Amino acid sequence: MAINQQNDAPSSPPEETGEPGRLHRFRERIRRNALLNTTWRIGVFTVGMTVLIGGLVMMVAPGPGILGIIVGLAILASEFAWAQRALHHAKVAAEKAKEKALDPRTKRRNSILAVLGGLVCGAAVIAYLCLYHFNLPWNVADWTPWS
Repeated sequence: MAINQQNDAPSSPPEETGEPGRLHRFRERIRRNALLNTTWRIGVFTVGMTVLIGGLVMMVAPGPGILGIIVGLAILASEFAWAQRALHHAKVAAEKAKEKALDPRTKRRNSILAVLGGLVCGAAVIAYLCLYHFNLPWNVADWTPWS
């Protein structure tokens, strides 16, 4: 007795066959109810703005600030057209910055500036140590350098 296999081809995901997926059906169900739709949009707005503000804070604090901003805009763009436009502008700006950073002349200039900046900082530290006789800052009794 043989087992008949009716479908030898592997099944493809619903998105490829044109059938809406679970997530799409779920979101459509929420959109039909005004209260649920408003609640959903408020939730997306709250989460997106929290991540976006976290990214802005991380621009001055340690952390991946640009990544936080992009992720926050992507969350907001799932529901809001203004966020889709802002995300598009951010992607275009990031692409321009990448092209500019990969320019050999810019890389050479930045390398030279980094080396010169390091030399200036090193010279300032050596001058300080020579001026105050290699004392640590909290052990310096007289702060006037000309005495």
